[in-house]
Amino acid sequence: MRLDGRNNDQLRNIKFTHNFTKHALGSVLVEFGDTKVIVTASVDLKKPKWMEEGDNRGWVTAEYSLLPSATNTRCKRERDKVSGRTHEIQRLIGRSLRACVDLGKMPNMTITIDADVIQADGGTRTASICGGYLALKDAVEKLIQDEKLSESPIIEPIGAVSIGIVNDEILLDLCYEEDSHAQVDSNVILTKSGKIVDFQTTSEGNPYEYEKMIEIFNIAKNAITNIISMY
Repeated sequence: MRLDGRNNDQLRNIKFTHNFTKHALGSVLVEFGDTKVIVTASVDLKKPKWMEEGDNRGWVTAEYSLLPSATNTRCKRERDKVSGRTHEIQRLIGRSLRACVDLGKMPNMTITIDADVIQADGGTRTASICGGYLALKDAVEKLIQDEKLSESPIIEPIGAVSIGIVNDEILLDLCYEEDSHAQVDSNVILTKSGKIVDFQTTSEGNPYEYEKMIEIFNIAKNAITNIISMY
């Protein structure tokens, strides 16, 4: 029996609250159980400075922050330099969202997704990706209404979920206590049509079997289909 009484292949209670903040073009409070993340989308009507002059594509990027009181012990704000973990999560979120967008359809435009974790209980990066997609979608719809985009650059929805092996059992959507004892830790990010954006599965101890990897993927795939149906 899991800590919260769920079945091994059962998601936590998931909730998406749109228009959670006033000023961002897109904003969503995403909740996976006790993990809560505020995700916003901000738009700058110019491309990044590093892009070449003749490159008229737009760009989608992300920033991630774990707020000081998000965990049971206060974590310091990363004011001047982000940690390696934060940098890796930011890159994952940005990379995932760009995978579902045709950047050529949002010329000379940068959309920044900010994911601020206000309460952490495992799965913050995957929750941020789900909320990030919804904030991006809301922002795109408003840009079309304001005639700043002629059509949606979004190719198809994406979803993400955490999964792992704990005490030799595959558990979906791990809470922190489960994640901290996982023998295998995985984050799966897929498009609605089932294409793989990211499938990162790491052994925290002994190696695991190929058959377990396939089982992990299939359980995650079904879960992501359910998550996307909630959008």
